Amino acid sequence: MSQTPPMLKRELNVFGATMMGMGSILGTGVFVSIGIASGVAGPAIIVAIGLAALVAVCNGLNSAQLAANHAVSGGTYEYGYKYLNSWFGFTAGWTFLLAKTASAATAALGFGGYLLNLLGINTRDYLIPLGLAAVVVLTLVVLSGLRRSNVTNIVIVSVTMLALALFVIGGLPTLVQSGTENFTPFFDPDGNPIANLLQATALMFVAYTGYGRIATMGEEVRDPRRVIPRAIIAAMVLTMVIYLSVALVGVGAVGTEVLAGTAQTQAAPLEIAAREFDWPWVAPLVAVGAITAMLGVLLNLILGLSRVLLAMGRRRDM
Repeated sequence: MSQTPPMLKRELNVFGATMMGMGSILGTGVFVSIGIASGVAGPAIIVAIGLAALVAVCNGLNSAQLAANHAVSGGTYEYGYKYLNSWFGFTAGWTFLLAKTASAATAALGFGGYLLNLLGINTRDYLIPLGLAAVVVLTLVVLSGLRRSNVTNIVIVSVTMLALALFVIGGLPTLVQSGTENFTPFFDPDGNPIANLLQATALMFVAYTGYGRIATMGEEVRDPRRVIPRAIIAAMVLTMVIYLSVALVGVGAVGTEVLAGTAQTQAAPLEIAAREFDWPWVAPLVAVGAITAMLGVLLNLILGLSRVLLAMGRRRDM
């Protein structure tokens, strides 16, 4: 009998892989981290977003090269085994499982919190049941196969991107009225602008992470040498454009003090900022976008966890 384990079907094209990357990236980074980073660097967060994107692209291209040359499920777990040694791979696999399980729990609770906030329910008694329900439903989606998971992810990411586009469009009139008032001074003259810029860059770099999901699912990508690098670069460029647009409108329309203040006291600074816009319907739509963003992150984390579990199970490392 052949000892070679059966391979998963290669069903992801460039568009599907890119949307998987977007689903993993667009989460608390755009809905929360921009507010926190704007409180650190002020209007210079726009520069921080660009610098963070540059660092993330360098990291992403490394992941793309590894995934293109070793296109199997498991990501860093497999790379550790192939290019270093078994202990590095084993450690990377278990670290991934522990870290991403915690991240998935956070995303599930984030979904529950945003949904309760949108519905105006103040009690937190339903928070954990809602989070568990989201985990169960999305796990069933993943169990139904990659094709359905991909379609579900595309729908979720599309709603999130539409909500962010409406935030940008809805904030443009307020931005025009404010002019350059909220962009001056661009760098904080009283603090250490370089240190603040680097700190904000670090915060925003974390907001770009998630493109590695494309590499983790390399076994299911068609023509991985061509598709994986293109999908990672496309996901990074799209994310940078979204982050820059949201930051530009958010800072210009309401100012960094409002964004930073709501980020510290409430979970949805973009929703609070949208309440200052001329169009009142933008805020609830942004809240819906935050909910779908958490679902997208959770779905992609479950996909990534399942593929690493598969890879580790093949070597009996479970």
